[in-house]
Amino acid sequence: MRQDVDIARNLKTIEWLKAEMAGGIASLLRAMVSGNSDRMLDSLSALIINGYLLGKRIGFQYEQIDQTVHAKLTDNISKEHEIEKWYGDLSDLLKHLTSKRR
Repeated sequence: MRQDVDIARNLKTIEWLKAEMAGGIASLLRAMVSGNSDRMLDSLSALIINGYLLGKRIGFQYEQIDQTVHAKLTDNISKEHEIEKWYGDLSDLLKHLTSKRR
């Protein structure tokens, strides 16, 4: 019986986090329209946190997510993604994430 409760609670949490992600995107877009930088930063932060939490609930460890983000950044840098070519943002983000680990 306890396992059934855990499974149901996990499914409910996943659905809640999915709704939070959708609401977070809407909140970010509204904040961008209004130009409210505090709300933009808050919304972006919430999206990142909820992304990690959702990943954990669907079976990934935080380290796996970090490793995949690192691999995706490295791959897009090597493929000369437009954002990288125009601004170097992917390299900057990779440096930032790598320096945090030290």
